Amino acid sequence: MKTTVRRKLILAFALALAGTRLAHAQQALRMSTTTSTDNSGLLAYLLPAFEAKTGTKVQVIAVGTGKALELAKNGDVDVTLVHARGAEDKFVAGGWGVDRRDVMYNDFIVAGPDADPAGVKGGKDVIAAFRKIAGSGAKFISRGDNSGTDIMEKAYWKQAGTIPAGAHYVSAGLGMGEVLNMAAELGAYTLTDRATYGAYQARTGLAVLVQGDARMFNPYGIIAVNPARHPGINDKGARQLIDWITSPEGQAKIAAFKPNGQQLFYPSAH
Repeated sequence: MKTTVRRKLILAFALALAGTRLAHAQQALRMSTTTSTDNSGLLAYLLPAFEAKTGTKVQVIAVGTGKALELAKNGDVDVTLVHARGAEDKFVAGGWGVDRRDVMYNDFIVAGPDADPAGVKGGKDVIAAFRKIAGSGAKFISRGDNSGTDIMEKAYWKQAGTIPAGAHYVSAGLGMGEVLNMAAELGAYTLTDRATYGAYQARTGLAVLVQGDARMFNPYGIIAVNPARHPGINDKGARQLIDWITSPEGQAKIAAFKPNGQQLFYPSAH
């Protein structure tokens, strides 16, 4: 009899432990996002407040926008935070994502060596600057990773009608922080979001050479993965994060993120 009771107790304990583990697993929220939100330090600053409020742990996968949307399309994440509006709209129109909302914005800049061999410093026309860089023989480092930044850069080259020739154009296939380090090492130009540039400025010594063009506006959006396509995802957690990050509390946290006193992202939720 004692053996039977002991076995029942062990079984009950095992079932309770399994239930606890399942509950914890269900509370986890997987988010794909861009390297800019991660490298800038924004997520490390922002997400602990959401986690404390909801009890939901966010697992972040920081890649380029193209890869972030691919992970979402495959159901490998529950929610995605990216910055390529055309690709975002296509993702939603295809039925892969729901409840897309504006979150924040910043802008792109052209960064490069302070010596500025292409003579673009102080300009506000990004297309004219790209033409000068291509014609100068200076080196340009491209993300080359189908990220939001890479998509925008390719659009600029298309509008410029030219691109640096041969070895003067390096397609790195790397994240923004790594590309900034490479540009610094090679004395090259690159297109970067302002947030990642700000986080890496001290270590790279790169200068802001071109800024202020309306075409360099850089909006970010958050999208829940469609639970109809992937029934096993954490849709509840995705909606909680979307609601929180676009709430007055979440938007105020974004506005208050000012490393070294510089605001890197501006809230834009409606």
